[in-house]
Amino acid sequence: MAKDIIKVEGMSCEHCVKAVTGAVSALPGVTDVTVDLDGGKVTVTYDPALSALDAIKAGIEDQGYDVVA
Repeated sequence: MAKDIIKVEGMSCEHCVKAVTGAVSALPGVTDVTVDLDGGKVTVTYDPALSALDAIKAGIEDQGYDVVA
C-alpha cells in the first residue's frame, strides 16, 4: 500500500469533500480517502498496482478541482 498527500485547489465545502471522496474511492485499490478542506489536501491510501497516482489525480480533476502537487 502507498499513502500520498495531494495538494488540491478549489475545494471549499462539504459538497467538495463528497465529490472528491466519491470519485477517488471508486478507483480500484483505494482503501482510504481523507479530505482536508482547510489545508487543501487529499490524503489517499491505495495499492499502486491497481491505481496509479496519476489516475487518482485525474479523478480529482474530473470533479472540477485543480491538482497542484
